[in-house]
Amino acid sequence: MNSRRSWLIWGVALFAYLVAVLQRTSLGVSGIEAAHRFGVSASALSSLAVVQLVVYAALQIPTGVLLDRVGPKVLIGTGAVLMLAGQITLALAPSIGIAVLGRILVGAGDALTFISVIRLLALWFRGRILPQVSQWTGNIGQLGQVVSAIPLSLTLHRYGWTPAFLSAAALSLVAAVLVVVLLSDGHPTTRPGGTPSTDRLINWPTALRQLRESLARPGTQLGFWSHFVTQSSGTVFSLLWGFPLLTAGLGYSPGTASGLLALIVLAGVLSGPILGILTARFPMRRSNLVIGIVAMIGVTWTAVLIWPDRPPFWLVVALVVVLGIGGPGSLIGFDFARTFNPMRSLGSATGVVNVGGFLASFVMMYLIGLILDIENTVRVAGGAASDIYGWNSFRVALLTQYVVIGTGVLFLMRARTRTRQLLHSDEGIQVAPLWVSLVRFWRRRNGR
Repeated sequence: MNSRRSWLIWGVALFAYLVAVLQRTSLGVSGIEAAHRFGVSASALSSLAVVQLVVYAALQIPTGVLLDRVGPKVLIGTGAVLMLAGQITLALAPSIGIAVLGRILVGAGDALTFISVIRLLALWFRGRILPQVSQWTGNIGQLGQVVSAIPLSLTLHRYGWTPAFLSAAALSLVAAVLVVVLLSDGHPTTRPGGTPSTDRLINWPTALRQLRESLARPGTQLGFWSHFVTQSSGTVFSLLWGFPLLTAGLGYSPGTASGLLALIVLAGVLSGPILGILTARFPMRRSNLVIGIVAMIGVTWTAVLIWPDRPPFWLVVALVVVLGIGGPGSLIGFDFARTFNPMRSLGSATGVVNVGGFLASFVMMYLIGLILDIENTVRVAGGAASDIYGWNSFRVALLTQYVVIGTGVLFLMRARTRTRQLLHSDEGIQVAPLWVSLVRFWRRRNGR
């Protein structure tokens, strides 16, 4: 465990995940071009992204069950091949129907990748380094979004749609080859380190039973809702609506918008290791970290949306930074899954958690597009000019976030209460309210 080979395996898996993030976010910088290329409305454009996320979310639990059966290498390699096929299909698509098929393939390949990488890390790393490696993986992998925001965007605007998406597809081919040649789940009958492996499930009925047990655990539910509330706002911004909002809505240049999307990743890379250390150092306060991050996101969005006229640039930068922190914040959900589930069913539990953020994302993504279309229809019917991607239109449409994420926070609090009750009844661990712990710490520090 934690050997040189572990780090090699991590490097290959990390590259595969980075490429998956690139493919996932490639539509975010090409949304307006896609609308013009295929001649579709805002709601139809949102459907192009939503179908990708629906497929991704729908496959998370089946992928988790399959992961416990066949191991990470097969799924990571299969995911790279599916994304290769999807991006080639999108590059050559003559119509929106074929483009949707391409995004379905991308969503399916993406669905196989991240939770397989997280499962792989649990096989090759142990101890307090594991939460930190998980954070590094999630955050460095988000550099794929930088690749889509800058090089892919430049390729798209200079050379056109087809060359841009074919170049993205080529990276999935490289990832697939590296996975086949270098990646390993460990010896077929042993874990890395020589101990017998009991993680692989014997049959599908057993796998489904493990899934039901994972779903029933309050800790898994806490992970699901943590992922739901922290990841979704940034995902909606990065995958589809951020670029049109920044360019058509706020009037920034494509270069500035791409830079702001890249800043999301930088914020995540810088904050991720800090959150990883805090998660490992204060395991009983992980939910407080989640709640704090959600509160920051909510306050910053509120300031942006209620600002008279257009918000100043510094406030938009602050929003982007806070959304970036939400990415590594969502990884705390996977730490809940790891803590409250045995290794044999960790794949299933991870799949359940990963559904959370993407479920919230595709609901918000579609509702934003739908509201933009409704607003524009009413505006045109009243005799005004069409302004479907105007800032005032976005200000109304983005209010859907409060409903979706607010609902998630309520379920998060419920799952946290049940998890703490179970800890108290099963292990005798009682987690005091945060303010009580802070008072105790202050008294100890002052010698009282």
